[in-house]
Amino acid sequence: MRTLVFNAGSSSLKFGVFDVASDTREVFKGSFERFREGMCDFRFRCGKADQRGSASHASIDEAIAAIPGVLKQFGLAAPDAIGHRVAHGGSTFIAPAILEDAIVVKIEDLSPLAPLHNPANLEAIKLCRALWPAVPQVAVFDTSFHLTNPTFATTYAVPEAWRRAGLRRYGFHGTSHKYVALRAAEETGQPLSNLQIVSVHLGNGASVCAVNRGRSMDSSMGITPLEGLVMGTRSGDLDPGAFGFLARQLSLSVADIETALYNDSGLKGLAGSSDMRDIEDRAAAGDAQAQLAIEIYAYRARKYVGAYAAAMGGIDALVFTGGIGENSASMRRRICDGLAFMGLQLDLDRNAAPDLSGRAAPQIQAYGSRVCVFVTETAEQLMIARETAQALARVAPAVETIPVAVSGRHVHLSREAADALFGKGYELTPAKPLRQPGHWAARERVTLEGPKGRLENVAILGPLRMRTQAEISRTDSFVLGIDVPVRESGKLDGTPSVTVVGPAGTFASDGLIVSARHIHTNPHDAARLGLTDGELIDVYVGDGPRRVTFAQTLVRVGETSFTEMHIDTDEANAAGIGACAEGEIVPGHAATLRS
Repeated sequence: MRTLVFNAGSSSLKFGVFDVASDTREVFKGSFERFREGMCDFRFRCGKADQRGSASHASIDEAIAAIPGVLKQFGLAAPDAIGHRVAHGGSTFIAPAILEDAIVVKIEDLSPLAPLHNPANLEAIKLCRALWPAVPQVAVFDTSFHLTNPTFATTYAVPEAWRRAGLRRYGFHGTSHKYVALRAAEETGQPLSNLQIVSVHLGNGASVCAVNRGRSMDSSMGITPLEGLVMGTRSGDLDPGAFGFLARQLSLSVADIETALYNDSGLKGLAGSSDMRDIEDRAAAGDAQAQLAIEIYAYRARKYVGAYAAAMGGIDALVFTGGIGENSASMRRRICDGLAFMGLQLDLDRNAAPDLSGRAAPQIQAYGSRVCVFVTETAEQLMIARETAQALARVAPAVETIPVAVSGRHVHLSREAADALFGKGYELTPAKPLRQPGHWAARERVTLEGPKGRLENVAILGPLRMRTQAEISRTDSFVLGIDVPVRESGKLDGTPSVTVVGPAGTFASDGLIVSARHIHTNPHDAARLGLTDGELIDVYVGDGPRRVTFAQTLVRVGETSFTEMHIDTDEANAAGIGACAEGEIVPGHAATLRS
């Protein structure tokens, strides 16, 4: 599939052409920027050709209208599909969306959340739909990757009426953070679902993302791209009391303040320039303002990296990307130099000149460093091409139902745990077979004990496992007084400890999790339902006003598995269902692949 990708901003247009098959290959890269006095600069790269110059296009609209001719000039046929970067998808768009009139209207409704970005994205969409009316087009959203953030990371501590109006944290640069996390996993040779990664995107816009075992857990940007790091012209974190202060002291309106925070702050506000290269040169020449800007920029980034390592309970890899992240060895060093307490050590020679050609992701940590450090070019347009192709390739029946089982709190015991709880060599007594072949509920029960309280009469599921695992709900975690992570079954590294109490003794074990919702299925049913092992899909559960969309539901394909979705008691209560129900796979089920 030949896919044309657009990244339209308020003052520049980037576009590319990709061949998407088993691999994704960029065949053309173009840009129009610096629009002024009826002219703009362009650059086109195709194979060995690299053209630069000026064109008589007064606006991005005129530049888009010229693109069919540009493609023809380089011998490129009309695209089979078009993908668009859209900055803000709110909580509506959890995955790429095929652009139809109703979808365009929904994107327009989200413009107040990104007034500088979404209108420009929408203008490109409307023009492209007019230029290529028969070509399917897809919107890929910066925010979608971050919709896996838990509510405690996305909720502002503000009045409920504000939150009901939509005030929450979203995060941006999702396509970039997803891509570089995948590249880091490829380079380590491990599944992304095994890794805890902090991705640092440093450019004119800048953000940090905690990618916890394949899912975005937190991002430094908030409801808008203003929150978080110092950026080229944006302030990053700012006390909200500044609005009242500036209104009183300088008689500035909300619009005045917001405009300045977007356009006249950040590096530009600190040092008079938004270009880090210029600032680093001036700092080396002794400019005190430039020196302070660099120190603030690095400090803010280092603070977020440390915070996200703590939030995830550890870090396996730190990844730098974006124009500054890729090109400024001194900035990477400034950020990493304060992270030795985490076991991160930079190799100064490797950091000085990493080779990023061919989408390489070189490691720049020192020998013996406990944390891998990567540098790689981001490839947002490549990811948009891939996700556009995936969105168009999805074929799902209009309605496919699967049984949904509510999984109450339970434990899986190891041999060591069974011996401690019931006596040496004790054999559990199967009392009830489960739907998954070879699995059963035991007659015996145990108690889970935490610092605040106890959970009595907890079921034991057999057979025994190599490692003890306890699965509870989020509500149960408050009863115990333990902060419990959401994890895929078996992914137990770094999970908290709980005391298991049995008739013959106690057993202190880690492996306490809130189980990530999942679907068990077999190869035959998976093929019928259009599902793939490791895929994350969306499922409707419940009826009427309490119907819930369970997004990012993990698919686990096993040779003998019974097809069934498992959710916990909190999720069942949210959907208003009992012990058993049916779920509907969302048509075109907005899947992503867990790597």
